[in-house]
Amino acid sequence: MSGIVGHIKSIRGLIVEVGFTGDERPEVREVLTLEGHPEVTLEIESFTADSDAVCISFTTSQLVKRGTKVVSLGSTISVPTGAKSLGRLYNALGQVADNLEEIGPDVPRRGIYQQAINNQVFASKDELLETGIKVIDFFTPFVKGRKIGIIGGAGVGKTVLIMELIHNIGKDPTKLAFFAGIGERIREGAELYQTLKDRDMLKTTAMFYGQMNENPAMRAAVGLSAATLAEYFRDEEKRDILFFVDNVYRHIQAGNELATMMGQIPSEGGYQATIFSDLKRLQDRLTSNANGSITAIQTIFIPADDLTDPAVQEISSQIDSVIVLSRAVAEAGIRPAVDLIQTSSSLITPEIVGERHYLLVTQVQAIMQKYDSLKNIIAIIGENELSPADRSDYQKAKKLIEYFAQAMFVTEALNGVPGQYFNREQTLSGVEEILI
Repeated sequence: MSGIVGHIKSIRGLIVEVGFTGDERPEVREVLTLEGHPEVTLEIESFTADSDAVCISFTTSQLVKRGTKVVSLGSTISVPTGAKSLGRLYNALGQVADNLEEIGPDVPRRGIYQQAINNQVFASKDELLETGIKVIDFFTPFVKGRKIGIIGGAGVGKTVLIMELIHNIGKDPTKLAFFAGIGERIREGAELYQTLKDRDMLKTTAMFYGQMNENPAMRAAVGLSAATLAEYFRDEEKRDILFFVDNVYRHIQAGNELATMMGQIPSEGGYQATIFSDLKRLQDRLTSNANGSITAIQTIFIPADDLTDPAVQEISSQIDSVIVLSRAVAEAGIRPAVDLIQTSSSLITPEIVGERHYLLVTQVQAIMQKYDSLKNIIAIIGENELSPADRSDYQKAKKLIEYFAQAMFVTEALNGVPGQYFNREQTLSGVEEILI
């Protein structure tokens, strides 16, 4: 309900308690702002026993202080929709952040807290999306409407890989590409925006940023804001969406920071007790239905390179394919630094990828497992002491590791090495030649 007036009673970090005069109260999730300062945004999280509103401040400002008068806007955080919303850069509040013209009030907006549509009836069979990256198309093929996770620690190439994927498959004019930057470096966001602009790909793109310089409220909401616009184009415009997230771990981390500020008791690993629902609320909205598809590609940071971290395990359980980037592989100079043993996909079935592809993956996985067990033996007795069969498999594994290395288009300007694109048939034929 708009126009309800209150005042700030207390402040604890980003948590602001607001008291109201009279009997009227706004709703949970409703936006409040300071009287005379509409740039300051407060969102109602809950109410106390005394009917005071517990709010989260999305704006870090000295204007937020005790006794300041606040006014309810009668609406929730929303994002613009329609054709005019494409080609723009937004913050978590759905405000343009690209220094271009403002989006006028005539453009319809949609609140970011939408219920996920559970109707996952697909209009067609599983469709493979070719990325041109050998190791991905072979081990974790992209299937339209599914979720793919790129897992790795700091500095192993997650952002470079996702930028390459945007370059290779995001330029398809029949698909829209949405990008949610959550808690990552400002420089990386600026580089991606400039790359898309230089390649004339902005017109089929919308970008949302809540980077590491912003407060946790902005970082926690930016994924939902991006998902809202993607849902609009899926359901209303019947479009297929490519949805890139860098980094979904930071979504959980931002929620954890807010939970700590609100005094909530943590659970396993120090994360918020609501870690499952916080993630599920986002992931359930990145689904496909009879209207259109959302294919989600998400990077996942591994704290301390620990794959058993509770947050990493939670994210991994909600995606279909896991691409694991290894520091050891990166240190060996192999790019992309994919761990061929830990990388896996539930979508490698004869029904989806075909009998030929399925059998090749099975053979390669067996050889790589054998290679991993032989490494320790070779370190002790040497390769010449192996049986002919073991030596042959070991050599094949080394050739496979070299084969799946590939130059990236997005790094051409940095290292001077031209990027490479391999179609699926070339990738499968190359693996077959090694296995013969």
